[in-house]
Amino acid sequence: MNFAEIFASTITNPKVISAVSSAVLIILLGFYLRKKDIISKQTSKMLSVLLLTVSIPALAYTAFMQDIDTESLTQGVNLLIWGFIIYIVLIIMGKFFFMNFTGDKNKVLHVLTIFGSTTFFGIPIVGVMYGAEGVMYASIFNISYRVFLYSYGYIKMSGLKFTKDNIKSMLMNPIIIATFLGLAVWMFQGYLPQMQATNAEGLAVSAAFLRIDVTAPWLFETLNYLAKLCSPLAWIAIGAQLAEIPLKDAFRDKPSLQYSAVKVILVPAFILALITAGSMMGIFPVNHVAMATAVIMMATPTATVAAAFAISFDKEALLTSNCSLLSTILGVVAMPLWVVVVELMKGFSIFS
Repeated sequence: MNFAEIFASTITNPKVISAVSSAVLIILLGFYLRKKDIISKQTSKMLSVLLLTVSIPALAYTAFMQDIDTESLTQGVNLLIWGFIIYIVLIIMGKFFFMNFTGDKNKVLHVLTIFGSTTFFGIPIVGVMYGAEGVMYASIFNISYRVFLYSYGYIKMSGLKFTKDNIKSMLMNPIIIATFLGLAVWMFQGYLPQMQATNAEGLAVSAAFLRIDVTAPWLFETLNYLAKLCSPLAWIAIGAQLAEIPLKDAFRDKPSLQYSAVKVILVPAFILALITAGSMMGIFPVNHVAMATAVIMMATPTATVAAAFAISFDKEALLTSNCSLLSTILGVVAMPLWVVVVELMKGFSIFS
């Protein structure tokens, strides 16, 4: 097929249309509900707490409830390595994106560029587009994200040394616990105590006792219901957040406009080129789903935690708020384009 045919088939793909339209419409719903005061600011915050402590951990764990094979293990390991490479590269190069700014302004823009809202924005989109496989890869990719967010991000914003309390808060995070527990079950399921059970097709199978999709389907379905809340709740929370900040003032702020373009356009384009070049040269090659996951995760707007660091340590609080707002708006527009781009690359057989 030529470019026009591949492009047409991509943008008319029901999965692509569903993922994009669902995200945009539910974000608009959240915006409307907050503007009309149908949900309060406190309600929006509680939605975020529910996502971070219940829904996303359930999504992270259940995504790993699948059989392991050499291909999926290789993809997971390669994507984990790419995650660390990407964040190290951005830490080194990120400050050069904002050489026209100095002092705290340069520091804040640099840190906010590195860390996107992968939890609230990235994982829901990946889940809708690529299902459990995509969520599993997103959870693996997010390991490096959280390592650097709670170390480098904290140190740069606070000016302090990395503390035991900060390490504890990172390790005790419900999402981290669920991710590492699920990853351990997935990787070592052949070595865990086995149980006889009946699978969804009614066949007798042997599975690791922590493979709850087989050994405890009643518990798996419970977690699955909670996991399915992730996307709609996250998008409503994003829409409600957008309703809190005056748009007119934010759009007049040139540093925020520059940051937003770098964050949701330049950075994912660079990551796409980097992973593509590496895979074509046989350097930690990844498949289409893994590559798409990395690009979508890096195209996300400002991370809530990174913004909270900046505001808490009195580092350009107004600039941070404007960056968060504008990058979210631009992210809503740009995300559909990135979904189309990565699907086009599959159409050209660049990735399997």
